Amino acid sequence: MDEKRIMELLTSRSEGAIKELSNLYGEKCMSIATGILNSREDAEECVNDAYLAVWNSIPPERPDSVAAYLYRVVRNIALMKYRYNTAEKRNSRYDVALDELTEFLKSADDVQNVLEAKELSVLINRFLKKQKKMDRIIFIKKYWLFMDVTEIAEEMGLSRNYVNVHLYRTRERLKKALNKEGYYD
Repeated sequence: MDEKRIMELLTSRSEGAIKELSNLYGEKCMSIATGILNSREDAEECVNDAYLAVWNSIPPERPDSVAAYLYRVVRNIALMKYRYNTAEKRNSRYDVALDELTEFLKSADDVQNVLEAKELSVLINRFLKKQKKMDRIIFIKKYWLFMDVTEIAEEMGLSRNYVNVHLYRTRERLKKALNKEGYYD
């Protein structure tokens, strides 16, 4: 089944839409949620909540990509669940990924004073569009999907060292790009 057919099922409110979403995208959704939560049970709950959210939002929403839309919903729900679960605790994979980026980004207070979060997003998106496809994919898998370096390496048929080196170099280029834009000092 393809995205167009799933969109038709969702739009027509067919009960088979959820099953098809699960069949086509369930494994990746679980990977995203588990990468953030480190708990299969919590990840399953988030993925099911995401299916319901997509079911309830299409229509009226008509995303260009059902997969991208679903993955974003899963990610957002998993992040909310993570914040709820950990309030003051640390979750290594998620926090380490953010720590790698925030070591050269200004604090949240500074972000609000210097740039709005949307402006930072625009800068990062602009930066990523200029990167080689491989570097862009690795970066997004690590910092958007919160995949572990080992998972990225296995999924892409690369060595862990290759992935680590490319992440480091991409972070350094991002740091320079943000510095050029006056964001990082």
